[in-house]
Amino acid sequence: MALIGKIRRNSWLLVFLLALGLIGFIMMDMTSGQTSVFGSDAATMATIDGRKLSINEFNRTEQLLYRGGGGDTYSQREFLWNYYVDETLMKKEADALGLGISKDELIDLQFGTNVSPIIQQRFRDPNTFQVDRARLNEFKRQIDENEMTDPSIRGFWAHQEKEIQTDRLKTKIGNLVSKAMYAPSWMAEMASNDQYATVDFAYVQVPFDAIDNSEVTLDDNDFQAYLNTNKARYMQDEETRRIEYTTFNVSPTAQDSADIFKQMQELAADFRTIDNDTVFVETNYGTFDHTYKKKAELDASISDTIFRMPVGSVYGPYLKDGAYEIAKVLDRKIIPDSVQARHILISAQNDPQQFFNARRTIDSLKNLIETGAERFDSLAVKFSQDPGSGAKGGMLDYAAPGAMVKPFNDVLFYSGEPGNLYTVGSQFGVHLIEIMGRNYESNESGAQVQFLREVIVPSEDTQNALYQKALEFTSTNKTRESMLAAVAADDNLEVESSQALKANDFNMGTLGTGESSRQMVRWAFGPNASVDAVSPDVYIYQDEVNYYNNKYVIASLKSIQPAGMPTVAGVRDDIEPQVINMKKTDMILAAVQGKDMNGIASQYSTSIDTTKSANFNSTFLAGLGNEPKVVARAMQMAQGDTSEPIRGENGVYVIKVVNKPKNITPANIAQMRQTISQSTKAQIPILLPQQLRETANVEDNRSRFY
Repeated sequence: MALIGKIRRNSWLLVFLLALGLIGFIMMDMTSGQTSVFGSDAATMATIDGRKLSINEFNRTEQLLYRGGGGDTYSQREFLWNYYVDETLMKKEADALGLGISKDELIDLQFGTNVSPIIQQRFRDPNTFQVDRARLNEFKRQIDENEMTDPSIRGFWAHQEKEIQTDRLKTKIGNLVSKAMYAPSWMAEMASNDQYATVDFAYVQVPFDAIDNSEVTLDDNDFQAYLNTNKARYMQDEETRRIEYTTFNVSPTAQDSADIFKQMQELAADFRTIDNDTVFVETNYGTFDHTYKKKAELDASISDTIFRMPVGSVYGPYLKDGAYEIAKVLDRKIIPDSVQARHILISAQNDPQQFFNARRTIDSLKNLIETGAERFDSLAVKFSQDPGSGAKGGMLDYAAPGAMVKPFNDVLFYSGEPGNLYTVGSQFGVHLIEIMGRNYESNESGAQVQFLREVIVPSEDTQNALYQKALEFTSTNKTRESMLAAVAADDNLEVESSQALKANDFNMGTLGTGESSRQMVRWAFGPNASVDAVSPDVYIYQDEVNYYNNKYVIASLKSIQPAGMPTVAGVRDDIEPQVINMKKTDMILAAVQGKDMNGIASQYSTSIDTTKSANFNSTFLAGLGNEPKVVARAMQMAQGDTSEPIRGENGVYVIKVVNKPKNITPANIAQMRQTISQSTKAQIPILLPQQLRETANVEDNRSRFY
């Protein structure tokens, strides 16, 4: 009772505490979540010239375009990101110019005679390489009759319309820019002179490797001097970081190989006694192939054995290309050199309903022929959709093995017999086939052989053991210095360095793309990464063919390079070869000072060579290679002049102009102007979007989300 009385006397305190808790709860709700009342937007992936792009919208579009389609996820996201940037910038530019896409124009771009390149790409018939009008018209019918009920298809088509409009606006704006391109006469005359003016010159080269690298001493001033004279090449508008990493490569052990060999031995024993070879092969992840292989078509290491073995025999396991194989000879027979057949084709695309309808039609035609109600040739003329053979009663020319698509070929040469009718599906549709004749000239046998194959891959135990070793490595070595020392002490490990990485990169050079590469970059740009730190995670890479863990990677952050000009420390390793060559140039210049070409050639045990008909358009010259500075200097000199030493790409040169024709054949200036204009206009579709992106105000937060 005393406690209750005390609470009553201080009730104001209880009310205050409850109110404070309620206010805190409300404030937490207001400032958290994807959108707060104070304007923060946790779901905003980017802001592109004022347009907010949410991660939710981006993810929905990604699902519509790529769900179940395979391919590299991060490459697809990069493509989609570029689309959203282009869509925003092109629409903004089009609005400012008064450009747009009318409803009729949009319909024409989707279904008319002037279909968009996007439609041409997505609705291309793989056989004719033309737009598949039947498939396209089916989509149009569903839209017109409001029968497109699948939400994912509706969403896909709605997004595709936006893609088409963006592409069309890009073309219209590009055309406007193209109309403004102009090549004046002076430019055409200069281009003509660059193209037709030539020079012959003698040269002596002192290659950079004439001085050993050990003779060159470098300090920070040398590196800084090189950067100062190459600012445009190294200036960067975005922060970059470099990762150093070591890789634990997973390889099968001798025990792994022995275990797989034993499994294959047991499989071979079952293969010898099994009754149903087809089921056995397919059950053990093989593919049953009806073809008969001639001796020359089999691997040379087993071909003699296969043709000596009795039918029904099994050979193996034997080692081939990193796997154990088993071969069983099911049959042998003489293979015809060519076969003549006739067929009726009912076309069908990659659509189950079309194939069902085509097969039903073929079954009806087959029944008419087998009952004698109709003749094969008559039905081929009436119904076959093969334009080449239909008018000839379905008759085809004699064909050699492999000339037809595989299902058709298998019936003609291996499983079919003359006089019988066979129904076969292929990429073209459904065929009704009759074999008319076979030619036997070589009388060469073929063997029907089935193979079972098991790749030698590391076992789960092997993978796990190396993973544990990688975990121990990263837990023991928490700094880059410690990691480098541990790698130096282990002959099985080495250190690699990444290229300069940006926040949204997903390619780790030799490691390739994928989830692990992307997560490594995200760590390097994350709040917990600092220079010389080692990632606490071990990054796992999979073999893309056999799907086992083939690499465990441990990363450290080597350097951070802010936007702007790099520091010497940030790019020292990258520019060291160029700085060495710069210093070698100074050393060679001092050594050849005051000497003529003969003296230089004698000093460095080289010779004086000559190059002919060089001009500004020469990208590669015999003996010289790619030396634009040398060619440019030669074009400036008069006949008989000798140059000062020139620092080139591959060494230091001294040149003497021996022939410089004065009478240059003039070009057709009008034609040259047209050539320049066309060349410039051809670059607009690439350069225009790039320029708009460079000048746009883009706040890119993609790395927060993926």
